[in-house]
Amino acid sequence: MLDLSISQAADLLRTKKVSPVELTNACLDRIDKLNPVLNAFITVTRESALKQARIAEDEIQNGNSRGLLHGIPIGLKDLFDTAGIPTTCGSALFVDRIPTEDAEVLRRLNQAGAVVIGKQNMQEFAYGGTTTSSHFGPVRNPVNNLYIAGGSSGGSAAAVASGMCFGALGTDTGGSVRQPAAFCGLVGLKPTYGRVSTRGVFPLSWSLDHVGPICRNVQDAAIMFEAIAGYDPLDPLSVDWSTETYSLKLDRQLKIGVVREFFFADLDQDIAEATEQALDIIRELGFETVDETLPATPTTVQAPEVFAIHSKYFSDSPELYRPLMRSRLELAATIDTQTYVQARHELDKVRRSIAEVFTRVDLVVTPTTPVPPITIEEALSNPLLPPQGEVWLRNTRPFNALGIPAISVPCGVTKNGLPIGLQIAGPRLGEATLLAFAHRFEEARG
Repeated sequence: MLDLSISQAADLLRTKKVSPVELTNACLDRIDKLNPVLNAFITVTRESALKQARIAEDEIQNGNSRGLLHGIPIGLKDLFDTAGIPTTCGSALFVDRIPTEDAEVLRRLNQAGAVVIGKQNMQEFAYGGTTTSSHFGPVRNPVNNLYIAGGSSGGSAAAVASGMCFGALGTDTGGSVRQPAAFCGLVGLKPTYGRVSTRGVFPLSWSLDHVGPICRNVQDAAIMFEAIAGYDPLDPLSVDWSTETYSLKLDRQLKIGVVREFFFADLDQDIAEATEQALDIIRELGFETVDETLPATPTTVQAPEVFAIHSKYFSDSPELYRPLMRSRLELAATIDTQTYVQARHELDKVRRSIAEVFTRVDLVVTPTTPVPPITIEEALSNPLLPPQGEVWLRNTRPFNALGIPAISVPCGVTKNGLPIGLQIAGPRLGEATLLAFAHRFEEARG
């Protein structure tokens, strides 16, 4: 059961061949077995998950299905507020923090009947790409547990890849959904900025934060995205755009822009070869590929916003932050207001200018990461690496600044068996075409 996709599991639930309680117990058993090794979960919500599963079972038995997520065990990165359940953000600072309200996306998952099985380990306050800087210890990659699972949503990716849950919600400020998905052989979707509410999600950077699903395939990502997307009038960053149904059908041929400048520089050889093979598949499907460029994006928006969010906490309790987060906050404190305001103005301009690219092409592709995962030992031996030094997030960061949707899909493995991801991005609010094309590529690759 635990190797099934969400849509396959939903089929079994709908036909009553499997019950939500059986699915949930299978995931809980897998967590008991593997979490001591992988360290993907901080909190396992066993009792409440089984209660949700029993309710879902009764509703399905009585013919009251809520849709494809009804009765499906889902995990949450531990920065989504959960009423009555700790939300730690992977930090000693928040180890006893228990919210009184659910995040808006959790409310929507509950409405869809999903079973929330637990809160997943993460890089402290989501500031980094290894998930080794967590108060609760490093997350290990299920493909090879000597390696990082990526970050900052590393626990979410490790849990989905190892069958501890069927999908998970993460956050992506510089690649924190797409990069761990790529490192763990999964699909990770960063939607359009503001397309999914961030209310009740502890922020890293207001201007760059996105909420998105990590799943086993594109169809599952579409199912989860459909459940959580939509306007939230109480979120000042939310985009007023109607909820859509994603058929994953392409009714036209597309022109695909290959962004070689910057994104293909200094690629690991295995990643370069896998990316070229992916482009061959795209051309074999009949899609035209052309070289394309993207506008440069500002790089000094995130750090000042992180410092603004943490300034009081950092002033009162600096010792509760781990060394990496502490050093980054100290660095962020040196950025002056003029630099930030200018960068924020440039961000607004570049988000408008990106539309021009999509008058020439329908979608753009790049490698998700320029390098494969590093080992846990390597990550822990250099704990003070500055954000710009995290080369594995180099190719994902620009799309947070651009605010356009981007997805990572598996496209190969390295010589030592570690997964490789292909990044596909589309125009603002263009998730329907993006998901359909990613699904077509996924089917062709097999």
